Amino acid sequence: MSDRSQDEIFSLRREEMVKDQIEARGVKDPLALAAMRKVPRHVFVPEKLWSQAYDDHPLPIGFDQTISQPYIVAFMTEQLALKGGEKVLEVGAGSGYQAAVLAEIADEVYTIEIICGLADTAKARLEKLGYKNISVSCGDGYKGWPEAAPFDGIIVTAAPEQVPQPLIDQLKPGGRMVIPVGGFNQELVLIKKTADGKIERQSVLPVRFVPMTGESQNHK
Repeated sequence: MSDRSQDEIFSLRREEMVKDQIEARGVKDPLALAAMRKVPRHVFVPEKLWSQAYDDHPLPIGFDQTISQPYIVAFMTEQLALKGGEKVLEVGAGSGYQAAVLAEIADEVYTIEIICGLADTAKARLEKLGYKNISVSCGDGYKGWPEAAPFDGIIVTAAPEQVPQPLIDQLKPGGRMVIPVGGFNQELVLIKKTADGKIERQSVLPVRFVPMTGESQNHK
C-alpha cells in the first residue's frame, strides 16, 4: 500500500467518523467539525492501533492514559464556542490530539501534561506535524499556566473532584471552561465567566475520564 493510498483511506475514515459518530450525535459547530476532519488521529496513537484510530471509543496511549473518544473531543471543543483568534489552555495534553484540534481553530494553545514522558512525545509529534501555535509544558495542570493567562477558553481532560480555583481565576471574563468533575460518577461541566466576573455552571454530559493527579488530590 502506498503512503498516498493509506492517507486517502485515513481521510475517508475521518469523514465517516465525523458523519457517523459526531454529526449524528448533534455536534454542529462547523469549526470543530472541520478540525476533526483535518487532524490525523491515527498518528496520535501507537502504530499497532492505527486500524482502530477512527473507531468510536478511547484508545490507550501509554502511562495508563488514553486518547478520548472522537465524539468527546468534538463535543468538548464545541462547548468552548471558539470563533478563531482565541488563546486556549488545555490541562492534560496526553497524546496531543485535543491540542491539535484546538490549534486548528484558536490562535494560541497552551497544553500542560503532568507525565513528562507523554508531554515530550506530544511536543515532538505536534512539531513534526507543523503546529507552531501550540506550547507544551510538563507540569501540574491544577495550577494552570499563570504566565500565559488569562485564557478565552480552558479545556480539562482529567477529572478533579472539585473545579480547581486557579483555572477559574485564569479564565477571562466572557470565557468558557469545560471540565469533567467527580470521582466514580463524573459529569462534564461547562463553566462560563460573565463579563462582570460571575461564574455560571452547567452540567452537560455524564463522562468517564482518568482522575486528575498532583495538587488536585489535596482538594477532594
